[in-house]
Amino acid sequence: MTTKHAVWFRWVAIAEAISWTGLLIGMLFKYVLSDNEIGVKIFGPIHGGIFIAYVLTVLVVRGPLRWSWPVTLAALAASVPPLFTWFFEIWAVRTGRIDGGRDTAVPSRTSVNSTAA
Repeated sequence: MTTKHAVWFRWVAIAEAISWTGLLIGMLFKYVLSDNEIGVKIFGPIHGGIFIAYVLTVLVVRGPLRWSWPVTLAALAASVPPLFTWFFEIWAVRTGRIDGGRDTAVPSRTSVNSTAA
């Protein structure tokens, strides 16, 4: 069932973006506003763990969600810039790559028997 894969991906993608935000705020306090590094000490390991979970999640859900390699590589590349996993998740929902409410995913490419152009 692809619904559980889509829901899982969406949760991890959003969590990765939120952890990036926490780390960025921690870095702002450490390097700009004060020498307090508690934010980096807290959000650094959290973000690192969620980053690894995101990469593994992309590799696990790409098959059930029928993502092409370009879509998969875009999902992986989205993990590098801050908040791009959230942007990728929004794009994937809008283009039918993931949808938590449907039982079937839209393929990333047209198939032989498809009526799509």
